[in-house]
Amino acid sequence: MDASDLRMFEAVARLGGISRAAIELNTVQSNVTARIRTLEAGLGEPLFQRHSRGVTLTDAGQRLLPYAHRVVALLAEAIAAVRDDGTPRGPLVIGSLETTAALRLSPVLASYVAAYPDVDLTLRPGTTAELVDDVMQRRVEGAFVCGPVEHPEIDEEVVFHEDLAVLTGPAVPSLGALSGRTGLRIVVLRAGCSYRQRLEAVLAARGLVDYRMMEFGTLEAVFGAVAAGLGVTLLPRSLIGPVWRDGRVAVHDLPPAESRVETVFIRRRDARRSSALGAFLDQVRPGIHAAAAE
Repeated sequence: MDASDLRMFEAVARLGGISRAAIELNTVQSNVTARIRTLEAGLGEPLFQRHSRGVTLTDAGQRLLPYAHRVVALLAEAIAAVRDDGTPRGPLVIGSLETTAALRLSPVLASYVAAYPDVDLTLRPGTTAELVDDVMQRRVEGAFVCGPVEHPEIDEEVVFHEDLAVLTGPAVPSLGALSGRTGLRIVVLRAGCSYRQRLEAVLAARGLVDYRMMEFGTLEAVFGAVAAGLGVTLLPRSLIGPVWRDGRVAVHDLPPAESRVETVFIRRRDARRSSALGAFLDQVRPGIHAAAAE
């Protein structure tokens, strides 16, 4: 068993087929098939079940896959380390909550791109749960998420604080006016959104536990649904004005114990920090802290 065999195994497992793996690896199907068979022979265990729709992992393949992921990631990191001469360049993938991207990151990202034109910066949006998984699976070098994140393999840094508020349709005068309403709906992003859990806690503290859920894929869709009077949501208060027009929704402030939330930047504890990421953190920290102090 060698690293190239594991790389082919990981690609086939991830893509669900030998032909798709061959395309990604820029080789022919027969080569992938032969290497997988060699790997299976060396281990003495079948790793895939073949069928008309492609392949699926056997139990032995499932046990091998985490190690293959780690080997592939380590090889990619080793190559990147050798090529990194201290000058920020190449790909940099950062994850972010949509609220953070909309409210805080545009100016600092613009200044970073201007300062480091040789970096190919990608911003990947997601929920906190999705982005934590992206960091753990090394799909991003780091991410802005709702903290705290309690994970033994993740380092986190508080970058700013946000004040949350409940948003309702403009006809709702107060949160108290929601009591006794039938058909109350909470409008949230997909599963894994940390604000969703906080909204449920805020409503429960006010005796509002009988409601239905509406999930949307974007902040604009959530805001539009609330503005149309379809339900209530919980978002950073400072989005109103800079991002969305005043008056489209009613904004209901909360006491500090319920409204205050930390946004943290997370990364794997065992991952190397590329020059591109180091420059990114140096560039954005002053702008982020300045925004947080406003």
